[in-house]
Amino acid sequence: MSIAWVIILVSAVIAFGLKLTGYLIPAGVLSSPRVQSVLGGVTVALLGALVAVQAFTTNGAVVFDARVVALGVAALLLWMRAPFIVVVVAGAAVAALLRLWLGM
Repeated sequence: MSIAWVIILVSAVIAFGLKLTGYLIPAGVLSSPRVQSVLGGVTVALLGALVAVQAFTTNGAVVFDARVVALGVAALLLWMRAPFIVVVVAGAAVAALLRLWLGM
């Protein structure tokens, strides 16, 4: 068995263990207000980190290209309370047009 398969199997066991741990935690612990507050913050932080990595990096380097402008347009539309489909289509259109016109 190659090292890649060992890594895959170990990762699968760890993921299963984490999921099983979630099922074994008593409901009373998860329903406390403090835990709910922390879990809400963790969700926002993880989503923010994912957006930042996808918008500002390419191959491990920080890059400012059409994605950054598209993210700005999407953020502005969300702030203006535009429907989500409008936000997605406008962001994609801005990124596509900038790449077409400016070669970003």
